[in-house]
Amino acid sequence: MPRSTSVRIVTELASRGYNAEREAVTLIAGADDPERAIERAVESVPDEALTLSAEHVRKSIDPDESDATTATHNPPVSGGNPGTSSETETTVPVETKGSGDGDAGVRPERSTDSELRSLAIDGDITGRSTGTGEYADFVRTFRDRYERLSKLLRSRVNHRPTEAVHAMAGGSDAAIVGMVSDIRSTANGHWLVELEDTTGTFPCLVMKDRDLAGVVDELLLDEVIAVEGTLAGDGGILFVDELHFPDVPRTYSPSTADRHVRAALISDVHVGSQEFAADAWSAFADWLHTEEAAAVEYLLVAGDMVEGVGVYPNQDEELDIVDIYAQYEQFAEHLKEVPGDMEILLIPGNHDAVRLAEPQPGFDDDLRDIMGAHDARISGNPSTVTVEGVSILMYHGVSLDEVIAELPEEKANYDEPHKPMYHLLKKRHVAPQYGGHTRIAPEERDYLVMEDVPDIFHTGHVHKLGYGKYHDVLALNSGCWQEQTSFQKSVNIEPDVGYAPIVDLDTLDLTIQKFR
Repeated sequence: MPRSTSVRIVTELASRGYNAEREAVTLIAGADDPERAIERAVESVPDEALTLSAEHVRKSIDPDESDATTATHNPPVSGGNPGTSSETETTVPVETKGSGDGDAGVRPERSTDSELRSLAIDGDITGRSTGTGEYADFVRTFRDRYERLSKLLRSRVNHRPTEAVHAMAGGSDAAIVGMVSDIRSTANGHWLVELEDTTGTFPCLVMKDRDLAGVVDELLLDEVIAVEGTLAGDGGILFVDELHFPDVPRTYSPSTADRHVRAALISDVHVGSQEFAADAWSAFADWLHTEEAAAVEYLLVAGDMVEGVGVYPNQDEELDIVDIYAQYEQFAEHLKEVPGDMEILLIPGNHDAVRLAEPQPGFDDDLRDIMGAHDARISGNPSTVTVEGVSILMYHGVSLDEVIAELPEEKANYDEPHKPMYHLLKKRHVAPQYGGHTRIAPEERDYLVMEDVPDIFHTGHVHKLGYGKYHDVLALNSGCWQEQTSFQKSVNIEPDVGYAPIVDLDTLDLTIQKFR
């Protein structure tokens, strides 16, 4: 079925107040006269119904016509060209080129039974924000962070509260689980790390000649770690022998879907910018209508639907659309280009019209109404989305700037955005450090903790494509749909534009489709 036909049908039905099952749209599109089929179908729908079903359409058109439509528009499901990925953390999946000029004249069915699909959301702050910005709110947030992350460490060390360690005799073995409150070097080049728990603080010394000294430059303030070592003779300092992060267990085994189904994971569309890559987006949307993409049933977008207004100085000089609501209206039009039978989920980013402080709630009702194409699901940033049994941690990724700035270049850089993502997985927190570039909203619960290990960790924000496995978790930063801006040029970032990472949910293999 031509994409223009399906989009026109969905749009026309929406204008009349109806959603439609994907099979209903297919049946109408396959009719001899789709316009007349729409009129008949709408007339057959009961007054109280809000969704046009396939059964409504079948009752409204000739049986012969219905049979012919089903035979024509239900071709066999086939996948794309899946890559392969190793079980090691350093091997990345195979990259393949996509195509925007495939057989767009026929639109394959994406599932023979909608009941096979499932998409559940967890960790969404939307509608649950309670913070007022008071000091007590921040205390609750960091206490919750400490309690939840310390549980992941207590089974690995025989820890004592800092208050109890202060009372121990010099020379005793001791272990502490605490939040990093200070990191500084001594006059002799050793590292002094101060840890804080709910009872107090304690200084821990990492000697420069120890192997673990190389790990100190990975530490960020406010993250939770565990240390083991020996107390000095006077009991006033702990000489560190071992240092532990909450981390992903090396025995972790990801979940997979029970059938062959695929998801497209993208981010940073930036509609409204003069640099929005509209041609690449249209090529991507066209590809989604081809037989090659028949198994791609989910589209997950990790923030920055639009360019926004006033995000950085002189941004207005690079805007193609200067009104924020008009930007979202245009994004909705581009969203309509993708197949109407796809399950779509959107989370906000730092360019979107929500609060900057994380966790970010999902879009308000006005914006939800504007972006209502295909009944897109909307959640907060971050959120964990479980798609047919596969958990995908969706996070826009502003804290990646912080990690890249704080860690050595070989451990975290913009050209390999999956590497700083590895460190967030190791710390089990998407934004560990408070007080820097990443704004944190105080809540009763720290929504940024990775209490459960995701099967896939998906980010955006830095406009660079990067992917790899960390302890069998697929870490993916999905690039962008915006050409280089003047700001990016000033900081020497060459964006990766027009890439669509496609994940086979039954194997977690990754294929990169290119549409630029």
